[in-house]
Amino acid sequence: MATAAQFSYVTINSPNCHLTATRSAFSRQLKYGGKYYSGFTDITSSRRKPKSLSVVCNNSSPSSSDISSTAKIRSEVLSPFRSVRMFFYLAFIASAGLGGLIASTRLIAALANLSRGAEVPEILKGLGIDLGAVSIFAFLYYRENKAKNAQVAKLAREENLSNLKLRVDEKKIVPVSAFRGITRLVILAGPSAFISECFKLSAPFTEDLLERGVLVVPFATDGISPSFEFEENDELEEKISRRKRLWQLAPIYATEWTKWIDEQKKLAGVSPESPVYLSLRLDGRVRGSGVGCPSWNAFVLQLPPVKGIWSGLLDGMDGRVL
Repeated sequence: MATAAQFSYVTINSPNCHLTATRSAFSRQLKYGGKYYSGFTDITSSRRKPKSLSVVCNNSSPSSSDISSTAKIRSEVLSPFRSVRMFFYLAFIASAGLGGLIASTRLIAALANLSRGAEVPEILKGLGIDLGAVSIFAFLYYRENKAKNAQVAKLAREENLSNLKLRVDEKKIVPVSAFRGITRLVILAGPSAFISECFKLSAPFTEDLLERGVLVVPFATDGISPSFEFEENDELEEKISRRKRLWQLAPIYATEWTKWIDEQKKLAGVSPESPVYLSLRLDGRVRGSGVGCPSWNAFVLQLPPVKGIWSGLLDGMDGRVL
């Protein structure tokens, strides 16, 4: 292949394929011109064993053009009449500009001919209207285009987030987008001590958070894996299991997570060292963010359960998009 390849963590499980290479050699002597020449020939053989082959490489990200096109499509879906408005703004600008050009030529002709001096006030009035129309519609187009670019940039950042990878268990790695419509993710980014503190504060709200489809994504920015202590008790086995379920997700490919979080901090004007949290809606869009530990009680009060008689009616009650 002529194109360059970018690698990701790949695990290939095959019960019948495991390559092990062995090398052997034999020598050969040739007689030529009364002299002997010797050489070695290598033989590489392979055999199959019932084991798994694991390949560990770097992760790859979608190209910026793919993300941009996806973001533009989503922007059109969210604002279907924006393109129509922008088209009419351009049409009105062109029409008023053409009218202003015609009025300008008439004004020059009237000023050059003293007999047409009475037409000058009327021509100036029409020229002023044309220039005013150009200014107004140009401002409206500029504002609409600015809003469009801001929305596309935000959607592109959300697409970047949706492509980040999470480890569900030892054998399952999925992107953030796999949780759309299923769970509400809460991303915690900070040192391991901050993650541990958030873990302790969430304990009283475990049941209520799970009922609302909340799952926590802890990302330790200092590179130290936080330690979650679960009391081993047969009587509390079900409660411990639910605690583990709430905190079961783990981000992988730390470089990409760090890059995305740093971009969010920069846009929000937050210092790079500050611990932050971001909460996502069911549709994967950001609904809230802040510095420090999140208010778990606020999530319980604001978010509706994902199951029950009210789940269908309250699916959109995740809060406004930031």
